[in-house]
Amino acid sequence: MDPRSRSSGAREQLTRYGAAAAPHLELAMTRGRTSLRQRGARLRAKSWQVGQCAIAAGTAWAIATDVFDHQRAFFAPVAAVVCLGTSYGQRLRRVGEVTVGVSLGVFLGDMLIQALGVGGWQVALIVTLAMSTALLLDQGNLLVTQAAVQAVVVATLLPYPGAAFSRWTDALIGGGVALVAAAVVPRAPLRRPREQAGVIVRKISALLRAAAESILDGEVDQALEVLRDARATDELIGELRAAADEGLSVVRSSPFRRRHRGRVRAMAELVEPLDFALRNTRVLVRRVAVAAYRNEPIPPSYAALLDDLANLTDAIADELRAGRAATAVRDRLVELGRETAHVERTRDLSAEVILAQVRSLVADLLAVTGLDPLAATDLIPLAPE
Repeated sequence: MDPRSRSSGAREQLTRYGAAAAPHLELAMTRGRTSLRQRGARLRAKSWQVGQCAIAAGTAWAIATDVFDHQRAFFAPVAAVVCLGTSYGQRLRRVGEVTVGVSLGVFLGDMLIQALGVGGWQVALIVTLAMSTALLLDQGNLLVTQAAVQAVVVATLLPYPGAAFSRWTDALIGGGVALVAAAVVPRAPLRRPREQAGVIVRKISALLRAAAESILDGEVDQALEVLRDARATDELIGELRAAADEGLSVVRSSPFRRRHRGRVRAMAELVEPLDFALRNTRVLVRRVAVAAYRNEPIPPSYAALLDDLANLTDAIADELRAGRAATAVRDRLVELGRETAHVERTRDLSAEVILAQVRSLVADLLAVTGLDPLAATDLIPLAPE
């Protein structure tokens, strides 16, 4: 065979391999960029807690070494960081568990080492007794772990009488500094549930508008793209639930934020109706995609209905962004729900499913405005057969 022919064939084969691999490379690059953005967002979201832990650790160390003259006060900053953590939830409980766990571990470790000496079986016995005693007192994981760890540390690093007491003092110092630091909380965790709820409502609105366009033009590729977008919304509810839990933890632990408790609790109560609304939106978008794929006709009035609902959804988002309950949108939602009983009807399954999902979504959004879910359902009249 001519060498030039072999070279040309190899180039063609490489070109085919490159063309086949191109989509995979593009997908990998897209995921890499998304992962980088997510990591940056995670760092920005936790930057306050990182700074708070750093300042608390430095303060605890300075108090233990400069005020109490402890030569090896490493556990004071450790206790402060463990108590604060990178989330606002359960901070007060963490302080108590660390303090009690350290006290228990120090006491058992110091007592048994003086009586039995240092060795492998002594360490095993100390850990067994420390963890067992901690479990009898409470089932908190942090308390049990700290009791065992501190017993080991006392037995191995401070195996002489009297030295262990400074570790218990360091635990109190670190826990005290953490308690003071925990009371200083920014407003961001209180705003975040409201902002995340607005993001979800805006997403519902965008999906409704895209579904309306798919009904009118019948483009299968566009409808499937909207469906892929809708299926990627699960994490939005998870972020809202985490933000609501964090906000509730802040108002419980910080005396300076107690006055916000009612508003934060009201936002936390939106998690369930927003979850239902997003689920119903996904089902609606999926049925629109199925109708486009099967070339099933959907009445244009249904697209107008989706557009009207998207406008009201945007109005809800505006109210949430302004920090208000969306009660101002309630009457218009009720009116739209009543209109669904008088729109054009067909015998096609897809059209019926879309109409049913619109009615369910109106009820969910009424619940977002603060209405009882059952009362919201009663406000939407039955559609005639």
